[in-house]
Amino acid sequence: MEEMSMLDDFLIKLFHEGNCLESYKLFGAHKEIVDGVEGVRFTVFAPNARSVQVVGEFNGWNGSNDYMERYYDGGIWTKWIPNVKAFQMYKYRIEGQSGNVFDKADPYAFFSEMRPGTASKFIDIDNYKWKDQKWLKNRTKNFDKKLNIYEVNLGSWKLKKEFTDTEDGEFYSYEELIDMIIPYAVENGFTHLELMPLNEFPFDGSWGYQATGYFSATSRYGNPKQLMKFVDECHKAGLGVIMDMVLAHFVKDAHGLVQFDEGFVYEYADVNRRYSEWDSVYFDAGKDEVRSFLMSAVNFWIDVYHMDGIRFDAVSNMLYWKGNKFIGENDGAIEFLKRMNTKINEAHPSVMMIAEDSTDYPFVTKPASEGGVGFDYKWDMGWMNDTLRYFKEDPVYRQYDHNLLTFSMMYFYTEKFILPFSHDEVVHSKGTILDKMWGNNDQKFAQVKALYVYMMTHPGKKLNFMGNELAEYKEWDEKKALGWEILKFPQHDSFHTFFKDLNMLYKDHSALWESDYEYDGFKWMVVDDNAQSVFAYTRTDKEGNCILVVANFIGNSHDAYQVPVPFSGSYKEILNTDQDVYTGSNMTNPRAIRSKKGQCKNEENYITVKLAPFSASVFEYRKPAEKKKTARKTTKKPVKKSKTTKTAKK
Repeated sequence: MEEMSMLDDFLIKLFHEGNCLESYKLFGAHKEIVDGVEGVRFTVFAPNARSVQVVGEFNGWNGSNDYMERYYDGGIWTKWIPNVKAFQMYKYRIEGQSGNVFDKADPYAFFSEMRPGTASKFIDIDNYKWKDQKWLKNRTKNFDKKLNIYEVNLGSWKLKKEFTDTEDGEFYSYEELIDMIIPYAVENGFTHLELMPLNEFPFDGSWGYQATGYFSATSRYGNPKQLMKFVDECHKAGLGVIMDMVLAHFVKDAHGLVQFDEGFVYEYADVNRRYSEWDSVYFDAGKDEVRSFLMSAVNFWIDVYHMDGIRFDAVSNMLYWKGNKFIGENDGAIEFLKRMNTKINEAHPSVMMIAEDSTDYPFVTKPASEGGVGFDYKWDMGWMNDTLRYFKEDPVYRQYDHNLLTFSMMYFYTEKFILPFSHDEVVHSKGTILDKMWGNNDQKFAQVKALYVYMMTHPGKKLNFMGNELAEYKEWDEKKALGWEILKFPQHDSFHTFFKDLNMLYKDHSALWESDYEYDGFKWMVVDDNAQSVFAYTRTDKEGNCILVVANFIGNSHDAYQVPVPFSGSYKEILNTDQDVYTGSNMTNPRAIRSKKGQCKNEENYITVKLAPFSASVFEYRKPAEKKKTARKTTKKPVKKSKTTKTAKK
């Protein structure tokens, strides 16, 4: 038939082979002109269906005249319908093999009805005029660049109207947030926003991690064009955008992907492998059509919304069955991850692929061609757990758990790690980062500042969840805005200032990010003083400039602590957590300190510093400029010209 000849047979072939990155150009609802009449072509994959109708506002939700037709034998159904208007709602009415008839949202819809509604909406997303070409041209994966990520739930960063027990709250739109969160993130020294999932999802409490619309920008904050403008404006301000996605599992809601056509299109047919610990349904990533669906979803957000990175949740549940290494490796899902990372990297070589993986599965950030899984970065969950455990502990006992802070460098170079203090650490009775610290209020504030110096100067890229920068006591709740009002209290206000200053220090010193994944970028200076819980280490850039960090993680002070240094010269303190501007006692090192000759630990030079209780200091050493060699002037004696020369000239 003429109407079916419009489908792209090459994309269909790739789709069934599990190699398609653009199945969203084939499936879903697309504007199409037939015989001079403007309409929309609807296409869906439902291999087990007896029949499929398109129902919507344009036909009074009666699909008796809009039955879809099979396209060849591959389970693809298609129908062109004239005069469909923008934002009109629709669904697919599917008849299963049993004769049951039920309605499903479009798996490839670009927009959806506001929850609790479940219909898909038609929208043409093709004509936004991007202005970020220069940004995209200069974009990299940031291995040797600064990468300081601000993880955000757009809905609860700030609320237009608070939620109550009886009434819904109101969110700011993508466009309204442009003038709010973008300048805030830039002023606070962040390089990237990481947005919790923006794909459509039915339940606010899942935060987007249990999705129904993998190609549908959530209607909570506006429409797709507004989201495009938001990302465009981020890039204009020099701010990258990363989005969270979940490829491991999807929500069980009846209008979604679950038993889509009464068969198991997206999930495992084996009931023992089908359901996750979150009462959701696992994708069967061994199926070729599922692989094309998921790879296309990832490519979609990069291609259509210009995302600079995708962070994948629950990767451990794809590497191992149910995330448990003792049950065994999920070969189908592992092969899918390798294929996806390879293909996305080929299509978008400057986009970051980030794994949230809590297992010790090897080579997660090694290219698939070299035997790895192919991600660019992996969250260092081990570092996060060990570090927070150390700071929760009574300082009396920290001497016995010194290894909690030294162990990370034993394995650090096995992967390209990001150090995360994410939303998972500050929700559901886990306490905030500040609240996890040992001691009374003043001791907690002192330690959380020292903790952040340790985090921001440790090798690896950085990630903090919104509110961490305010030293929140209130755990994150998706129905409540951040506690901005606490900034009226001096301790919180000064901590916010400290956090911003520390981010700027990180941003301005290439030693803290240029050689993150190179052995010579980090060196322990004091690693074995467990009795006093003092640590010191250096970070060095490629020019030989050096950052020295000295941290005292118990309540004792030191008036003259000797710290070995790698270079002879002057060391200037550029940040101290005990400065009075940060509500400290001002036990600092205000003057530059000249190193002294003398064996100290394994170095031939040392400096003597003051260390306040529960404090961290950052010193800068700048490599002296090399003196240019000037050529020595010589007096040239006149050369006598020989007769032979004169004769030759004549």
